Amino acid sequence: MSLAVENHPQTRSQLAHLTAQLDTFRQAGTFFRLRELEDIQGPVCTYDGRKVINLASNNYLGLCNHPKLEEAAIQAIKDHGVGSGAVRTIAGTMRIHMELEEKIAAFKNVEACVVFQSGFSANAGTVSSILGKEDFILSDELNHASIIDGARLSKAKIKVFRHKDVAHCEEILQEIANEPGKKLIITDGVFSMDGDIGPVGELAALAEKYGGIMMVDDAHASGVLGRNGRGSVDHFDVHGKVDVQVGTLSKAIGALGGYVCGSRDLIDYLYHRARPFLFSTSHPPSVAATCIAAFDILENEPDRIQRLWDNTAYFKQQLAHSGFNIGGVNTPASETPITPIIIGEGRKTMDFSKALFEAGLMATGIAFPTVQEGKARIRTIMTSEHTRAQIDQSLEILTTTAKTLSIL
Repeated sequence: MSLAVENHPQTRSQLAHLTAQLDTFRQAGTFFRLRELEDIQGPVCTYDGRKVINLASNNYLGLCNHPKLEEAAIQAIKDHGVGSGAVRTIAGTMRIHMELEEKIAAFKNVEACVVFQSGFSANAGTVSSILGKEDFILSDELNHASIIDGARLSKAKIKVFRHKDVAHCEEILQEIANEPGKKLIITDGVFSMDGDIGPVGELAALAEKYGGIMMVDDAHASGVLGRNGRGSVDHFDVHGKVDVQVGTLSKAIGALGGYVCGSRDLIDYLYHRARPFLFSTSHPPSVAATCIAAFDILENEPDRIQRLWDNTAYFKQQLAHSGFNIGGVNTPASETPITPIIIGEGRKTMDFSKALFEAGLMATGIAFPTVQEGKARIRTIMTSEHTRAQIDQSLEILTTTAKTLSIL
């Protein structure tokens, strides 16, 4: 027997302010609906019934559907079932969770690692748990939202330094040098909207000079920068000088989750005090197995990262040759596979994104409040799995559509 669910219109006034806010999005041309992926996350896939070249995914190395990851997931389900059944600190720590943490720690050349349910919770849970209201956080002005939220939750005093401005960061350190409390410097390894690389080495030197804690969010650097994708710490060769390394398992690694790497004491402390870890059920064993297989691939298939960078260099060169603003004018210059096409006005950006989709290209528009007013952009991400023919077709669609809309 089936139960029919009657779809009542929402008429209650208690949430009318949300409807009003949505109306402002519509008026600004920035309201959107979620596009639905109907097959695998690949360089060409099907969204909303339309086959498109995909330039919007974080699947840098094509691991979302790698056969070895699929096999690992299936075997883990057969061996361990589909869920862990509890939070890690009660009954939900499986041997496979510990194997994953050991694998990541060895890969990152640190003592220990803890896995969180997402990169967002890894950042927010760590910052909020290791600092208190008497402490200071020095944060790059373009740091990820999860860093900002973690800083607010910690109740520490937040000092924001200009983007990648190491001298400004030092000025702030000098100003608060005699203040009690710990000082934490935090930056993205790769900034997710502009694709530029954070000055991790210089900031780590500052932290050492002033006795501060150094933290980096490597969500978009893991699997992309450093030897075999070891991240920004390896890229700048500052091993042992970064106290807290945050990474993600849901971008280049191809699955789901986040992690924090550092000393054994840091990780044991987070086991005891990081609220997202304490109060969230642990990863399904299939996800943990998938991630273990992904790190094996990073070690054994370095050609994937080389293809990623070769594709990125070609794509950037051709975009610039066509006359697109890809950063370095009124926004930071991209240095990674994240390549923004700066449009400026939000409505025009969203119209461009919709027109690209109709022409066969998935390239998402991003506007305020995700980026600053006047700096809306199409954010493109290249992967190792895009063919030269697919890249050329994408460039043709971008150029033709931009000319039609008077963007070029």
